[in-house]
Amino acid sequence: MRRALTLATALLLAAASAATSGAGASADHVPLLLRPAGVFDGVDGKVHAGWQVLVRGERIVAVGPDLSAPADARIVDLAGDTLMPGMIEGHGHLFLHPYDEASWDDQVLHEPLALRTARAVAHARATLRAGFTSARDLGTEGAGYADVGLKQAIDQGIVEGPRLSVATRAIVALGAYGPKGFEPGVAIPQGAEEVSGVEQMAAAVRRQIAAGADWIKLYADYRWRAGEDSRPTLSLEEIRAAVAAAHDAGRPVAVHASTPEGMRRAIEAGVDTIEHGYGGTTSIFASMAAKRITLCPTLAAADASARYRGWAGDEPAPPAVRAARESFRRARAAGVPICMGGDVGVYAHGSNAREMALMAAAGMTPAEVLVAATSGNARWMRVGDRLGAVRPGMLADLVALSGDPTVDLAALRSVRLVMKNGTIVAP
Repeated sequence: MRRALTLATALLLAAASAATSGAGASADHVPLLLRPAGVFDGVDGKVHAGWQVLVRGERIVAVGPDLSAPADARIVDLAGDTLMPGMIEGHGHLFLHPYDEASWDDQVLHEPLALRTARAVAHARATLRAGFTSARDLGTEGAGYADVGLKQAIDQGIVEGPRLSVATRAIVALGAYGPKGFEPGVAIPQGAEEVSGVEQMAAAVRRQIAAGADWIKLYADYRWRAGEDSRPTLSLEEIRAAVAAAHDAGRPVAVHASTPEGMRRAIEAGVDTIEHGYGGTTSIFASMAAKRITLCPTLAAADASARYRGWAGDEPAPPAVRAARESFRRARAAGVPICMGGDVGVYAHGSNAREMALMAAAGMTPAEVLVAATSGNARWMRVGDRLGAVRPGMLADLVALSGDPTVDLAALRSVRLVMKNGTIVAP
């Protein structure tokens, strides 16, 4: 006989299932019928009242009102909740933690790799339980290829975490990154792999792909010395060489760029996403839109960095925060595809929705923000055929929130249930 489950009972059953079968798999493939107040499908921007979702194994098999469920289905009652796709973090660094806890230099130079990896495990768990079932991690910042091992541990059910796409070491121009400020000529561990010239660039891309990189991350510009403004660092030819090598291997390219010239070179080279883009002009964003290059605006990184320097959130905001907001608005006006990704790691993992609140404050509607974090991110990450929407045949990555996030994004802080691959994870 079909029986209704309370959320607590469902979570206990899910825990038992995960213990016997590993994360991401259902032990007995008994169907689950989820009954929320409404479903936000991640595509049309609406909450569909009365809709239900039927899950079997790792897939969604039916969506809609008054579903006819199999006799053996377990019913999960989510009265008052909104069910939506698992969210996708578009720009994170699981091997970093907030800079008001330890500076970037100290993390790269003084924290042992084992400590950084242990933190990353905790960060991955916090991310998943905040409702982010997938994430793009854009560089370990000095922790080598440890993200590849973390991804494997998550995939094998050893630790909890989102489905990861990783960029491993990232690539910078020789002498252009950090840490810096030490005796000249002394080799100091760097936060990314250094290259000089097209041959070294192609070799680094291939080396990182061989080691497990899903994305190639480049720094098109950076500060040559502390206190200086960012300047272009990689040449157009070097970026082109990276894109050619990566695309030949079926890997997309993400580029840190905040200057107009750095962005221009990245766009001309044919990269897939540009991160930050704080200095983007109207014409630069028009070029991005024409090539359908996605912008990851990382508003929360600018916001958090300003707060670490003493800003209390009052207006007028510091110049860096205003620049981030203004570039975001220019990009949207130009029709640039928008990533939801905040550079989490600069601020606390698990508070990923901080970026979403800032996107709304800068002009997006809550529904637009939610679509960006679900089907939008899935589309440009090339996983839209299986993630980012509540549709039959999609992977059962689902999040239940107390309240309606299309009315108030504060509902993102009230996660009631997280499901990844059909397995329920306790919030």
